Amino acid sequence: MIGERLKRARAAAGLSMKALADQVGVSAPMIKKYESNASMPSSGVLIKLARAVDVRSEYFFRPNRAELTGVEYRKRASTGKKELKRIEADVLDQAERWYELRDLWPNFPLASFSQPSGLPQIESLDDIEQVSAKLRKLWKLGLNPLPDLIDLLESKGILVIVTDSEHADKFDGLQATVQGQPIIVVSNAWPGCRQRFTLGHELGHLILHNQLPAEMDEEKACNRFASSFLMPSESLIGQLGAKRRHIDWQELLLLKLEYGLSMSASLYRCRSLGIVSEALWDRLWRDFSKRGWRKAEPGDDSYPKETTQLFNQLVYHAVAEDIISESKGAELLKMPVAAFQRSRRLEDW
Repeated sequence: MIGERLKRARAAAGLSMKALADQVGVSAPMIKKYESNASMPSSGVLIKLARAVDVRSEYFFRPNRAELTGVEYRKRASTGKKELKRIEADVLDQAERWYELRDLWPNFPLASFSQPSGLPQIESLDDIEQVSAKLRKLWKLGLNPLPDLIDLLESKGILVIVTDSEHADKFDGLQATVQGQPIIVVSNAWPGCRQRFTLGHELGHLILHNQLPAEMDEEKACNRFASSFLMPSESLIGQLGAKRRHIDWQELLLLKLEYGLSMSASLYRCRSLGIVSEALWDRLWRDFSKRGWRKAEPGDDSYPKETTQLFNQLVYHAVAEDIISESKGAELLKMPVAAFQRSRRLEDW
């Protein structure tokens, strides 16, 4: 029955029952009947519904394989339920296509996430430095910048979904679980540094789960984890020195372009590591705020956004190996079959 899928797709499209009914040419009560499975639309109406909510007709008959559990938002106070539903609907659609592809694949080449063992015990925020350093060692990452953070997380069995939702500024991060696999959601509308800090922060929630003292603020702990994981203390001290009387803004901008950590996060990091004194921190932060950089920093458009091509690659892989048909590949990528065939032959390049 298509009811739940229609309801979800309508939420993702931001349409009321009346707005959808007007586009399709039926009444709002009829849309309600469709969504409650009290009535089944004709094939002609179904096509109109698909066009109105921007999905393929096959979407309505896709088995329900994904359910978000343990959803944790870092959202703004002004975020409404309707906006969150639109974000979740997009995430569910992408997750369902992932798991449909996985179920069609005999030996799906995607690792399962496992909690790292042997991490240091945490008693203070400073101990998180040792946790992130240990994780980098376990994952054999060294001390260099991490240029493709999504690729790294996907290789560790963490599914990363990049949403194109127009309500990107209504939330700062989303973490959930689907069929036991952790999912982190970021927005394609964010600057690359914001995406990366969110990915690091949500990774922190996974790594630090049940590891923090009861009195410790988990959000602050995850912020510390994100900054230390993206920019190890040894690397930052090697770049700036252990103690500074002053720091030039250009230095922080160059660090941003190298490590993908915002200037403000780097400045906080300098404070946490004692590179700058509280008095210098206060002067720099007041100047930073006075320049209006708390809303938009220099270099926000210079550091590339994080992207993922893994799902697309696996779809083309599956078609090439005859694991799935071209029509199924086109459906999973939400493309017309003819366009999918052209893309396989690179005819549009």
